[in-house]
Amino acid sequence: MGIAGVDAWVIAASGLVWIGSIWILTLRPPPPQVAPQQDPFRTDKMSELIEFSGTPILLVDHGRISVANRAARKLLGKHIVGQDMRVAFRHPEAIRLLDKQNGGFTQIVGLVRRRDVWRMNRKVLSDNLSVVELLNQTAEVDIARAHTDFVANASHELRTPLASIIGYVETLQESDTKVAEATKHKFLSTILAEANRLQSLVSDLMSLSRIEAEKHEQPRERVDLKPLIETASRDAAGLERVPRLTFNLAAGLTVLGDQRQLEQLVRNLVDNALKYGGPDGAVNVSLSRTDNDEALISVADQGEGIPAEHIPHLTRRFYRTDPGRSRASGGTGLGLAIVKHIVERHRGRLDIASQQGQGTVVSARIPLVDGKAS
Repeated sequence: MGIAGVDAWVIAASGLVWIGSIWILTLRPPPPQVAPQQDPFRTDKMSELIEFSGTPILLVDHGRISVANRAARKLLGKHIVGQDMRVAFRHPEAIRLLDKQNGGFTQIVGLVRRRDVWRMNRKVLSDNLSVVELLNQTAEVDIARAHTDFVANASHELRTPLASIIGYVETLQESDTKVAEATKHKFLSTILAEANRLQSLVSDLMSLSRIEAEKHEQPRERVDLKPLIETASRDAAGLERVPRLTFNLAAGLTVLGDQRQLEQLVRNLVDNALKYGGPDGAVNVSLSRTDNDEALISVADQGEGIPAEHIPHLTRRFYRTDPGRSRASGGTGLGLAIVKHIVERHRGRLDIASQQGQGTVVSARIPLVDGKAS
């Protein structure tokens, strides 16, 4: 540049630029900055997330319960926070699940109460942290058990009259000699009685099934109770037993109901009272209004009464205080079970009061229309 006659100032500036570029090339770039990563399973964040879940959830850190949401504290107690998981549960199946490295699930019976059933799920989040979820399966197990018991009881109840019918028919068919007319009449009468009992049982089973299928649908028909109760009571009594009935029915009480089911409710209560209230005992059917704006339907007999230990079980299917007497009178063991489901569908309440030697009173309370008599 000097030989070419370039100005000295230009030569000096060019030199400085060249030296600066060489210096820049010798510099090293700064190390990349890495943003700090937060633990995705921080217990404070997890606690906020699970606190209001309706399912009991626990966080287990190094074998100890570090977080328990509100549902878990209500179930197991506030003291479980900070406890060793094995001490908190004290259940062999739960301890085995906690010892597994990969988590999993198990079923625990009797976690809080003797017969309750819980499914315990465990998910491992990191080397030392895991989450435990508790799912209540008691209702499902109870329903399955109830269905099993119902099928077994129904099968037994159906088999008994069928066996009797088959036995008498086979006897008549296999008799080599002519059966005496009186014996033949006795056999045929027994067959007819057992067939009628079988028909009643099937009818009650179908009624109970229909009522259970509709139990979540509240009836919307306005029903005047006085004429319904009087008619249904007389139908249940028949001509021979009507003189045993006495009535004390208030007028103008209307409910939202299913007329067919309410008639069945009254028929079942009156029929039971006439059967078990003694051969000549009076049965009083009453209708009144309660202080809580309910229609109170009561059927009282003057029978022997029911021992106190039987009363809580009377609405169970096929439950009988005296099986032999009940079957002899033609009972199916489903009458009060049907009544209970009808009352529940009508958002009411069933009460049974009895004293031995003084009779039994069965009462159904059903809300009046708009809480008022009409």
